[in-house]
Amino acid sequence: MSVLIGVGIVTTITTIYLGKKGWQALHKAVGITPGVLTYQDYQAPLSLSAVTWRHLRLHKKHLQRLPNDQLRQLQRIDDKVSRYQSYQKTQQADDKTPTVTESQFVLQKLLYTRLPDTLASYDYLVSIDSADLSQTEKKAEAGELLQQVLDHIEQRLDALLDQAQTQHLQALRVMKNYVESHDR
Repeated sequence: MSVLIGVGIVTTITTIYLGKKGWQALHKAVGITPGVLTYQDYQAPLSLSAVTWRHLRLHKKHLQRLPNDQLRQLQRIDDKVSRYQSYQKTQQADDKTPTVTESQFVLQKLLYTRLPDTLASYDYLVSIDSADLSQTEKKAEAGELLQQVLDHIEQRLDALLDQAQTQHLQALRVMKNYVESHDR
């Protein structure tokens, strides 16, 4: 009888141990860390202390009065700038001398000169406390103009990133055609 109880206890412990290890292996296979749950609510307002900029040089003072959507758009722009910068660095690492096109030059000017100036102007207009109807209209127009500037910058970045992908895809097509032409 004691042998059966011993076998039952060993079987139970082995089943629990293997079940736990299997559960952890399943989580590891799909990239989930058990016990760690981080939920990011994309509708919640961003706090400026939590926002980090990789490439954009923006004054936090000018960002304090920005709506949450525009702050998120600035983060997207910063991420896209980061991707584009890494593309340019890989070009330089491959000993390809990067040529600066007009669209690249204009984008650099927009990102590092005009965008900070635009944010400063927007911050100035929004910071004025007045109940005057014309001032309210100016603030609304400032918000619309800022949104148009951000949209324009993001569209330019998207176009340059798309152009880089197209160039690499074209290079792969050329190499494929070259390899196929020498198979015969």
